[in-house]
Amino acid sequence: MLVVVALGGKALFRRGEAVTADRLRASVRTAARALAPLAAEHQLVIAHGSGPQVGLLAMQGAAYAQVETYPFDALGAQSEASVGYMIEQELGTLLPFERPVATLLTMAEVDPADPAFKTPATFVGPMYLREEAERLTSDKGWVFKSDGDKWRRVVASPQPRHIVELQPIKWLLEHNTIVVAAGGGGIPTVLEKSVARRLTGAECVVDRDMASELLARELGADFFVMLTDVEAVFLDWGQPGEKAIRRGSPAALEGMPFAAGSMGPKVQAACRFAKATGKKSAIGALADVGRILDGEAGTTILSNEAATVYAASNMTGAVAGRSR
Repeated sequence: MLVVVALGGKALFRRGEAVTADRLRASVRTAARALAPLAAEHQLVIAHGSGPQVGLLAMQGAAYAQVETYPFDALGAQSEASVGYMIEQELGTLLPFERPVATLLTMAEVDPADPAFKTPATFVGPMYLREEAERLTSDKGWVFKSDGDKWRRVVASPQPRHIVELQPIKWLLEHNTIVVAAGGGGIPTVLEKSVARRLTGAECVVDRDMASELLARELGADFFVMLTDVEAVFLDWGQPGEKAIRRGSPAALEGMPFAAGSMGPKVQAACRFAKATGKKSAIGALADVGRILDGEAGTTILSNEAATVYAASNMTGAVAGRSR
């Protein structure tokens, strides 16, 4: 079975955590332990979030006045490579030597006319006090929005249209390789119509959940799983009557309200995959990945699910942050 797993940003970093290499390494090691049994039984493609890393790289670049900060496509490539490198190492140490793991820098084509470019709304990077955010707006022209009691930079997040490296990913899978791809939503690029096959970078980030779903769909995956720091999708999350959804159809979940900055994109991506393919998608906690595939944990979305099934009332949700 071909499984595409998307490691959410909150599966790698807790809300407010310092974006250090040591912290990332520890989180990737934990993720590798959870994914190794899955890799032993199935073909596996791993996507991951990298918003905190991209934001940190942009901030570090802005602090060096002698050279203009690198554009977001270049920063995306750097973060995709660095996180993929750690996943390769940590997962590789847990698997037989003959099972290769490869990171493929992946471009995600976007439409330059996408309306998202006019309304930046995706959080990237660390949190700032209001005074710091106002100074960076003045100095760098960055756009900020409040995130709780702090402020974070926001950038455009257009919809992905195509995963450019689809063919080499398929080739690697045919050769029994575990592939790390579409990290951080992929490197945002646009296709120039004036020059055949010329791709250029775009100043934006691509939503990881949407890019992962597109990758899973274009690869013909059998199962698409998004892993985060919550046990399942919760209806009325944070309210006295909150309920964890165990199974449901796209039609049922699309009619429910979910936070735009956290669970909303995941539910949208899961429903999109299930509707387009007729196959299963799921959302749940990294530690439960094996049970999620067996239908014993998380939230499973399937087009022919007749009724919405809720988990036992003793299931409790974790605090869901908004980092990518």
